[in-house]
Amino acid sequence: MSISRRELLAFSGAALASRSPLFAAPSPITRPVAIARCKTYGNDEVLTNLKTLFDQLGGIGKLVRNKTVTVKINLTGSPGQRFEGRALGATHYTHPQVIMAAAHLMGEAGANRIRFVESGWALSGPLEDYLLDSGWNVKQLANSAKNVEFENTNNLGKGRQYFRLKVPGDPYIFPAYDLNHAYHETDVFVSMAKLKNHATCGVTLSMKNCFGITPASIYGDDAGKDEPNETPNSGRVSAMHNGRRAPSKSALPELDPRSSRDPGYRMPRIVAELNLARPVDLAIIDGVQTIAGGEGPWIRGLRYIEPGLLIAGLNATNTDTVATAVMGYDPRAPKGSGAFQKCDNTLLLAEKLGVGSADLSRIEVAGVPIEKAVYRF
Repeated sequence: MSISRRELLAFSGAALASRSPLFAAPSPITRPVAIARCKTYGNDEVLTNLKTLFDQLGGIGKLVRNKTVTVKINLTGSPGQRFEGRALGATHYTHPQVIMAAAHLMGEAGANRIRFVESGWALSGPLEDYLLDSGWNVKQLANSAKNVEFENTNNLGKGRQYFRLKVPGDPYIFPAYDLNHAYHETDVFVSMAKLKNHATCGVTLSMKNCFGITPASIYGDDAGKDEPNETPNSGRVSAMHNGRRAPSKSALPELDPRSSRDPGYRMPRIVAELNLARPVDLAIIDGVQTIAGGEGPWIRGLRYIEPGLLIAGLNATNTDTVATAVMGYDPRAPKGSGAFQKCDNTLLLAEKLGVGSADLSRIEVAGVPIEKAVYRF
């Protein structure tokens, strides 16, 4: 293969900088990311800072005006599991004030419809019931903008059929995913995550939030063998985390059932390809109050912390790269170092697929500089 001296120098320099065997040439997707300080969840403070972030990204009017906007929130784990007795939004759930503020601003910017979605733990009924169990004011959330809807995406929900979203290029684990209609019948997809660690993936941010778009009816521990089980009552450990069972036969099987069953291998790859199959148009990360050391109360050694930050971006990989650096980690660290002690680096895997760039030098950061926003997890 012939290669010019200029190409050779460019590749060599980038490879040395990456220090990772997973390195691939940085994606050309380098959309801006913005950081703001936000000390409390006071409605005015959250609303003001979120509006500033959106303005620094170029405004969201052109993104959401006259559009259907689907917002994937993060409600990981049962509402009955609380850390130190604190409110769920102060630890491992996306805080309702951030969600309401975002909905209000998107409504003001002309969004035609805003649909909040989540595949809650063991959830087969309406999402509204899950929110009520979590202590949310559902009526207030519904009134935060016009035409607000809620959808449980753990099964068919209000839809009549699942939609198959293919993974372009060379996927790692699955060639496609069968998902709830809400992820297909939308103009804009928003991932609204929490700034925190993850026991298996190292960090769980806007990309990892999308792991939860897979319906437990098909990819859950008690999913139907041949057809979806529309009343799932479990998580996704067997099919997704460790691959000990296959999804329902109604969905496409794995590319290679002989590949590693290690969750630290599988989960980062599934997260990366899900973000290619269903790209995120707007990523919002709530880091006002959160936890360090894991994703929820079932993980030992958690710490409650108050970074006092909000982060937003127009590309999930770019946004998570900046957020990972803000957490005090090297976004390009290989397995066995930094945040990625027991897993492959999701950021690098996503970059390799072309989802976005994991190279900080290629990402424009507005608002608070990374070095002044760092809160070491």
